[in-house]
Amino acid sequence: MTLPELQKQALQLPIGDRWKLVQTLLESLQWETHSVVKKGNLSRLRGIAKSTNKLSNEEIPENYITYLTEKYQ
Repeated sequence: MTLPELQKQALQLPIGDRWKLVQTLLESLQWETHSVVKKGNLSRLRGIAKSTNKLSNEEIPENYITYLTEKYQ
């Protein structure tokens, strides 16, 4: 069966059946898409956003205020 034939038949289904078909197709696409992502690729990024600076809770707002002040001058 060709894609145009399948589309034509799908459009003849009752609306409830078409919604079920759409949901099934989307779930299959999500499953296949997520299976492509390899855990090894993501594990290499672990810790990439870690800061080398150890700031106290009091220093964080002060540094942010300083950053904003310098940025918008």
